[in-house]
Amino acid sequence: MTPTFGASTWLWTSPFQSSDLALLQKIAGLGFRAVELPIEDPALIDTSSLRPILDDLGLKAHICGAFGPGRDLTHSDGNVRASTRAYISACLDIAGDLNAGFIAGPMYSQVGKARQLADDDRRREWDLAVCELQLVSAAAADRGLSIALEPINRFETDLVNTTADSLRMIRDIDHPAAKVMIDTFHMTLEEADLATAIRAAGKDLIHVQVSENHRGVTGTGLTPWASFRDALKEIQYDGSIVIESFTPDNRDLAGAVCIWKRFTPTQDEFASRGLDFLTQLFS
Repeated sequence: MTPTFGASTWLWTSPFQSSDLALLQKIAGLGFRAVELPIEDPALIDTSSLRPILDDLGLKAHICGAFGPGRDLTHSDGNVRASTRAYISACLDIAGDLNAGFIAGPMYSQVGKARQLADDDRRREWDLAVCELQLVSAAAADRGLSIALEPINRFETDLVNTTADSLRMIRDIDHPAAKVMIDTFHMTLEEADLATAIRAAGKDLIHVQVSENHRGVTGTGLTPWASFRDALKEIQYDGSIVIESFTPDNRDLAGAVCIWKRFTPTQDEFASRGLDFLTQLFS
């Protein structure tokens, strides 16, 4: 198993736009062969200019959504849900144009909804997310794409926290385009055992993000990386492994993810050290 290693542009900037040529050149120059593009505003992305740049640099594109305020498939207002589907549709168009294969992220609900709900209320939100994601899955399949649902920690959502939750949701969606992804940062908060969760995901796992338990440089925290590696090999995972953390230079982004300090003098060093660790881990 020789994974394709990638980096999220959130390590350096927010929002990403297709004119960020120097950043893409930097990512390729550091040795990455994939780049994850968080689409905060689809209007900032010109795929006709971006696709040849990515091809020339030898970078595989991955597309993830940004589900902040106003993007919520569990909202009681149908107009909000429709607007969220329109945003996801725009992300799907970008993914199709860039040959990304899927879009990823916690697209079932707005990030930050962490509440004590009655069981009936939570079930209603779950069912609403499933219904909406059935439409999204069909839209993805129409473009030859998939969706990768990301479980995130309890402080950021009350709906899908574990790999088991995401697998249950795609079973309820019951569409072949509905798949799952994992992020080791959230897993270290929510899973009892990373390897067991990865094995359970099996062939439904199509995308992997890595970040330390403290969001710092990969390999410098408490994550059981050997078990993580071995489980991915066991299920014959053949997708990318993408480093995701966030630049402290953008105050809005850093505040949203509670990064109050630098982990390295530069973000280039952060990415380079993380890549070195992953390369050695899988060598």
